[in-house]
Amino acid sequence: MRQIEPFASPRLVADIGGTNARFAIEVATRTFAHVTVLDCAAYCGIEAALRAYLATLGDLGPQVRHAAIGIATPVLTDLVKMTNLEWSFSIDALRYAFSFHTLVVTNDFTALAHALPYLSAADLLQVGGKPASQLSPLGLLGPGTGLGMAGLIPCNDRYIALSGEGGHTSFSPSDDEEARVWRYARARFGHVSAERLLSGAGLTLIHEAIRAHVPGQYPLSPAAITKQALLGTDPHCKKAVGMFCAMLGTVAADLALTIGARGGVYIGGGIVPRLGAMFAQSAFRRRFENNGRMRAYLADIPVYVINAALPALAGLSAQLEERLSA
Repeated sequence: MRQIEPFASPRLVADIGGTNARFAIEVATRTFAHVTVLDCAAYCGIEAALRAYLATLGDLGPQVRHAAIGIATPVLTDLVKMTNLEWSFSIDALRYAFSFHTLVVTNDFTALAHALPYLSAADLLQVGGKPASQLSPLGLLGPGTGLGMAGLIPCNDRYIALSGEGGHTSFSPSDDEEARVWRYARARFGHVSAERLLSGAGLTLIHEAIRAHVPGQYPLSPAAITKQALLGTDPHCKKAVGMFCAMLGTVAADLALTIGARGGVYIGGGIVPRLGAMFAQSAFRRRFENNGRMRAYLADIPVYVINAALPALAGLSAQLEERLSA
């Protein structure tokens, strides 16, 4: 049993998406306490949400000196503006406002990529493929409020995260039904990215496109569509979820081919883990391998659904530790 050495002062880690902000205090290496999930819509910005969380910690809050935040947007300069939420902030101003000695701000899927080496077999559900090729790149994507994407590249005795915005690449339909959905989306939005369809809002959009011929159509939430699909109570919902899974197979295969992800493709986000056996039995894997001359190459690559609770926290811990050790 490993000995846990507590830190001299508690560290804060936060995984902030377009819907939820997940906070925790790291009291020792990858040992988390005071885990809290806040609804982003209830706060005007990251500072307000962070103050609300720290206020729940009592005397512990002011002791935090080091923090790492993963956020669902590109982090390119000091000014950070979220893609799917009306939050923006200066990293330096945020660090000053809370008197942090260290503040690491990174893309949320970059943080999740850093967490992949720490996931156990119990945290993962394998969907097809052979055992992962060791010392090969790992691919990561995940539909939620948006579609996150990243990679993890081996380099000597460590991994380097590959940040990107692959969720915003153009979506390409694979059959006539998907082409009809694509045309429906294009008529409304112009450019149709992968995220436009492979996200919570995208699942609703797919469902609307499928039911476009039905009089009196009204939009259903992603949660309602998923629930009815799982219960088998609505054929349109079941079809929408099935198409969503197949589309994800195409995009996941494109990621695997682009970065040579022989170490496996990992699926996170808030949607796919909730589908359970329905995802494993969907057309995802068939579509993942359906790539002509690259079929055999893709057939070997394992895909893992991440079922761990709050997996990005371990990645944020690793990034913060790396900064403090530099």
